[in-house]
Formats: sequence, C-alpha cells, structure tokens
Amino acid sequence: MTEQTTHPQVAALLERSHRLGADPRNTNYAGGNASAKGTDTDPVTGEPTELMWVKGSGGDLGTLTEAGLSVLRLDRLRALTEVYPGVEREDEMVAAFDYCAHGKGGAAPSIDTAMHGLVEAAHVDHLHPDSGIALACAADGEKLTAECFGDRVAWVPWRRPGFQLGLDIAAIKRDNPQAVGVVLGGHGITAWGETAAECEANSLEIIRTAERFIAERGAGRDHPFGPVVQGRAPLAEAERHARAAELLPAVRGLASTDRPQVGHYTDSEAVLDFVSRAELERLAALGTSCPDHFLRTKVRPLVLDSAPDAPIEQVLERLRELHAAYREEYRAYYDRHADADSPAIRGADPAIVLVPGVGMFSFGADKQTARVAGEFYVNAVNVMRGAETVSSYAPIPESEKFRIEYWALEEAKLRRKPAPKPLATRVALVTGGGSGIGRATARRLAAEGACVVVADRDADAAEEVAAELGGADTAVAVEVDVTEPERIAAALRSSVLAFGGVDLVVNNAGLSVSKPLLETTEADWDLQHRVMARGSFLVAREAARVLTRQGMGGDIVYICSKNGVFAGPNNIAYGAAKADQAHQVRLLAAELGGDGIRVNGVNPDGVVRGSGIFAGGWGAQRAAVYGVPEEELGAFYAQRTLLKREVLPEHVANAVYALTCGELSHTTGLHIPVDAGVAAAFLR
Repeated sequence: MTEQTTHPQVAALLERSHRLGADPRNTNYAGGNASAKGTDTDPVTGEPTELMWVKGSGGDLGTLTEAGLSVLRLDRLRALTEVYPGVEREDEMVAAFDYCAHGKGGAAPSIDTAMHGLVEAAHVDHLHPDSGIALACAADGEKLTAECFGDRVAWVPWRRPGFQLGLDIAAIKRDNPQAVGVVLGGHGITAWGETAAECEANSLEIIRTAERFIAERGAGRDHPFGPVVQGRAPLAEAERHARAAELLPAVRGLASTDRPQVGHYTDSEAVLDFVSRAELERLAALGTSCPDHFLRTKVRPLVLDSAPDAPIEQVLERLRELHAAYREEYRAYYDRHADADSPAIRGADPAIVLVPGVGMFSFGADKQTARVAGEFYVNAVNVMRGAETVSSYAPIPESEKFRIEYWALEEAKLRRKPAPKPLATRVALVTGGGSGIGRATARRLAAEGACVVVADRDADAAEEVAAELGGADTAVAVEVDVTEPERIAAALRSSVLAFGGVDLVVNNAGLSVSKPLLETTEADWDLQHRVMARGSFLVAREAARVLTRQGMGGDIVYICSKNGVFAGPNNIAYGAAKADQAHQVRLLAAELGGDGIRVNGVNPDGVVRGSGIFAGGWGAQRAAVYGVPEEELGAFYAQRTLLKREVLPEHVANAVYALTCGELSHTTGLHIPVDAGVAAAFLR
C-alpha cells in the first residue's frame, strides 16, 4: 500500500491559509474560510474527479491542517442547486453537504461551504478583516465600496451565511468578470483567483486598499469616537492593574451567574482609547455586527459608568445594579425574537464588560474562549472606528443578530463540542508548584481542565512547569515567597489578571528541618513555622479575599503531613508546624463555610522521589535518623506501611483532585491520609 501524499492544491491552500491567518489585519482567530478545487482520482472508479478542499467548521486559518479540511465532490455539491428548496429552508442544505463528501469527507463542512463551491474559481478566500468589515458596516457601505474599489470589488447586501449567499456571490462573479471579490454587507469580504497566489493577492489587495481608503478619509478629521470624557482617561499602568485586580473577581462572579466562566483582562491602547471617549455608550449599545464577532461577544457589552478612581465598594454596588439591568435587557432581547423553534436561552450574563480608565474584561468557558472574545471585541472596536471615520457605524438589525446567535446550526455546533473536563472553568493556585508534590498537583489539575497558577520561590522552576502545562491559556508562573505578605498579594493579583480570579488554592510550599530537640535552634523553629504555619495562613487569608469577592465558593487544600498526627523522633519543628497547618484546616473550614468555601487537607507520608524537600537535605537527615542509606529511604518508608507501597507526588495530587473535582461537594474540614497506611497516624 503506497503512502498517501498531500495533493498540490491542498499544500498550496494550507500555505495560503497560514499566511493570511497569521496577520490579524486579515482575519480573526477561527474566522473566515479558504478553499481550493482540483482533480484527484476516485478510488472506486479510478477516474479523475473534481474535488473541493475547504476549511471545516470551527477551524482556524492560521493553524489549519489537512485534517481540518472538508473534502467534497464538486459535481454533487453543484447538483444541489437543482434541489435547493429556497431561502426559507436553506439550513437543510448543510445536512446535504454530507452526501457530497469524498471518501470519509474530512472535517464537518461549515455553513460557508456553498459560497466556496458555487463560485466558479479554483481558489476562494472568505475573510473578516477590520477594514473590510468597516466598509461592510458603514451606513452607506455600497456607495463607499464603489468609491474605494471601482468595479474591481462588488457589493453584496446583508444576507445570513448559507446556500443563498453562495448563489448570490456566484452570480455576481459570473456577471462581473472584471471583479476580484466582493464586500459582504454587515459581514466581511470574499475574493477569488485561478491560482492560490492570485487568490491571496486579491484578498490582500481588498484589505490593504480598504485600509488606505479609511486612513485617507480620516486624515485631519476629529477623532471618530469623539473627545475624551473628563474622568475617563486611563489610569497609570500600576494603578490600572491594581483596580482591575480589585474589580475582576466581582465581575467574574456576576458573569458566572448562569454558568461558571474564566476571565481575561485587556488594557490595550485601542481598548483604553475607546472606553475613554464620548461616543462609548452610543456605539457599545449598537453592538457588534460581523457574525463571528457577536457569536463570541454577545449582542452588546456591559459598560460600567463609574469613575475609575471611585471608592471600590461604590463601584461594586453600581456594577451589581448594571448587571441586573443587563440580564433583564438580554432576557427581553431573547423574548422579542425567539419563536417556538428557537433554542433555549443560553445565559443572560455579559461576555464583555468595558470599564473606563481600566480596560475590558471578557469571559468564556475556558481561557482561550475568554481571550478570543476580547480579541473579537477589539476587532469590533476597529470596525466601529473605521466605519465612523468614513461614514457612520450601522450594524445589521438586532433581529438578524438574534437569528445568527440562536441559529439551529450554531446550536448543533455547540452540541458537537466535547463534554467539559471536571475542573473546567476553575482557576487553581499551587504554592511550591515548581517541584515535587506541587508540580504533580499542577499537572493533575491542568490535565483535568483547570487553569493553573504555578507559584514558587524558584521562578525558573515555576516557568518550566507552566510551559510544560501548555502555555498562557492553561498556566502561568509567579515568583512568590510565602513568608512575604506583599509577594503573596502580588501572586493573587497576577492570578486574577491572568484568569479572572481564583477558585482552588493548594497550600503546598514548605521546607523541613530534622533535628533532635536539643539541637533545634530558635532559628530552626522560626524558619519552619514562618514558611509553613505562617506562610499557609497568609496564603489562605489573601486567597479568601478573592474567593469571597467572587461569591462563587471555592476550595483551599492544605498539603499537611502524617507528621502532624504521628509523633516521630528528631522532628519537633517540622511536626509542630504541620500540626499547626492541620488545625488551620479545621478552623478555616468552620469560618469560611458560610461563603461556600471548603477547606480540606491531605496528610502524605514521606514523599521521597521527585521531592524538592528531600533533595534539599531532609532525605539525608531522615535516613540518618532511621539508619538506612538515603537512596533506600523511600523503600524504608514503604515497608513500614500497611500496604507496603511507596508514596509518590502523583498520589498526593490524586487526593487533591478527589477533594476538588465535585464528587465530595459536601465535604469540608477533612484530612485525607495518603500514607499507604501508617497505623500510628490514623485519625481519631
């Protein structure tokens, strides 16, 4: 059996897609589409057959792979025009695409498949550039398109993506042989060419020509968003980030009223400028227009109208009022347009919150979704600026937005998404996360869907673990010494700014001193208690500030020790500090339960392999106490247990997961032994 090679047209399509998708001026993440047509051999008949390769549903041009392409037979696809039942039933045509598949068909076809297949050109691009959408969403977009491009680019009035739009564009190309593409009203652009290079050149010509046209029209004119309003100017960076960290947990809690969300903070120049201007409320109320935009950002954002430097409690009270009003308005929007066939309302909380002087908060089911929602709203801001520069911003009607947002086809796409992992939407902070138990815990929590903040005194170790977990959409690293309250507060602020808040805190940072009583110095005692007893108290206290402001409950887990229960020799400072931590669990469980915050502990036996503590000298000290070689210490510990098994970092991580995955939702104040059975450490 010969190895299958990539078809030349597919290779050219992928290369073109990657170049176009790599530049945000051309299209947004997961936005737009590209296709190529060519001839290949039918494996059944052995005869040549015309095929189309087109980006499948949900893919991204910048990272597109061959597996992300739908592969369809052109004769079958074009034959659908003979059975097309009309625009009122055009959604039925998406199911018909499955009958046009070549072989297994590849990825699920997108709604734009007809546009690519029906247009008589070997290569077609459909993109969402800010400059093109600015013309598409201008009040006199058709006139401006003619002024900008002459007869090289035609205008297509707004039509929802689908089979009829494909027919419309195909007819325009057929009737305008000089045209290289179209501007789609309220939507984006489509370009074509007989080669991949020609198609890409035509796409870029449309995008760059529109950019120049807008820039030339705006030269010397007043700012399209109006003057800066007094009291809305951006705060200085440090002050801005501090205020964002104060606000974001509360905003996230409100945005999670219907379902938990992860947050993202943006204070780019474009956002700070937009939220400072006089036209903010008017333009924000109009909402976004391009279907890809408002599917991510909802029909419109919530705008906080408090002064950036107002007292925080006053701002939070106003935020709660605005959120309640937003939910009422969104429910009314749904009720205005829903019919008997509409999907159920998906939630009435905002996806975008604009805060003058501070920036933008965006929310989603995971960090990437939250970040991309923010990126799409920045695209929308750029579109508004361009449209207001050359004319006035005039998005598609609200009724059309609803038809897209609650489209049955969009609902079907949502249902195809895999079920979320158990810790999806949860943000975890793990102290001592750079090695040993902390590293294993960070790995397990990330594998189960959590966003993880890896906190460690060793910044390089923390960075290494965060990078291993998958990058900034999954994990970030913070350098923190748990003996310093200011550093702990900074670590929590970093967590909030990275992911919107904190839900799960693992108090794991520690060290150990193993000496007989008479050799234990005051400095030994103070160091041991400052890092573990005092350090875990300081972390829990700062975390509780965030958890209570969020109002979403949460978990605090202490990595304690069987030494907090079991009295071993030459261990006075370490054992006493661990006993202190163990009682903190019970005290905080009693105090924080009213806020839905559960506090539990894990009591491991000595974890030798992979442990930073044991590698730092503790292993040698304990081996000397028990009279065994250091390399045999793990086996020695295992043999004194009931199960005769060595405890590894992963076993402790498993216990943390069990306490926080939701199965033990009614458990607080508990200590779970992870010691393979040390009878002397049985809890009583």
